[in-house]
Amino acid sequence: MSPQPPPPVFDLTSGPFRLVAAGSGRFTAEGPLTFVSAREARQLGLEALERAGGEPLEVDCQGITTSDSAGLAVLLDWLAVAKSLGRSLAFRHLPPGLTALGRISEVTELLERGVQAQGG
Repeated sequence: MSPQPPPPVFDLTSGPFRLVAAGSGRFTAEGPLTFVSAREARQLGLEALERAGGEPLEVDCQGITTSDSAGLAVLLDWLAVAKSLGRSLAFRHLPPGLTALGRISEVTELLERGVQAQGG
């Protein structure tokens, strides 16, 4: 029996939440981004930051099926890590639930703006 081939470099799939590479630093977020999936989702985002090299990152959030405050915390953490690494990260198509949580938490502008690479 021959060994299974390794997964593709950008197949960042874990549990119910998925972060799928769409090429050139672009990813799509799919599934629930909640307390249950937050730990794994956070790790997937960190891996994406690491694997994308110096490219600006963009996460399309249209595929997020449900979210809560833990999901919002994950997105904010990804922004903080990107900023600390001097990387650009932007979110697109934030679902209404995350936008509402962002408004309540007074972080809507940060979610919509993202972070820019230092010197960029």
